[in-house]
Amino acid sequence: MSRYRESVCRLCRREGAKLFLKGDRCYSDKCAVERRPYPPGQHGSRRIKHSDYGVQLREKQKARRIYGIMEGQFRSYFKMADRQKGVTGENLIILLERRLDNTVFRLGFAGSRSDARQLVRHGHVLVNGRKVNIPSYLLRPGDVVEIREKSRNSSRIQEALVSAERKSTPAWLELQAANFRGVFKNFPRRDEVALPVNEQLIVELYSK
Repeated sequence: MSRYRESVCRLCRREGAKLFLKGDRCYSDKCAVERRPYPPGQHGSRRIKHSDYGVQLREKQKARRIYGIMEGQFRSYFKMADRQKGVTGENLIILLERRLDNTVFRLGFAGSRSDARQLVRHGHVLVNGRKVNIPSYLLRPGDVVEIREKSRNSSRIQEALVSAERKSTPAWLELQAANFRGVFKNFPRRDEVALPVNEQLIVELYSK
């Protein structure tokens, strides 16, 4: 499976916004967006005027990079969202939030979505008592996500939980930190998801 292996700080600078791809570093004064608030590259500091297509493309790229997925998979999520009842853009965000790696991150078991993806891939995460090593696994209301017992002493997971205590758990999740467990209570509403993305622009891009 292909994945992005270069500096993720370049992605934040390219989109001109914090995408929170490196955990606690994004909240510190070492954040690349804070230190160099312009796109990477030789001509990054020049002012660029985007066309309508360019604005839509940047919004799609921003969403794709936040969740750490490739273009083909992102397009598949859009097609799935388009087939569902309701607003396509909102359906898309809900589908992305239902991913197992995203939920592990939202619960605070990992400092970033890439760390959460690695935890899932390496078999540290259980869903309803069974090991699931597929980051894109879509959760349903009532599903219980937990760190397997042998992995709970990991300093990486414990440090992430300590850091997560300073942040609030999303309304659609219930965190039981003492038991390294969380419950996916219900599908999130769009107004509950704190995401710096205008999903309508993505819909317009793919509808052309």
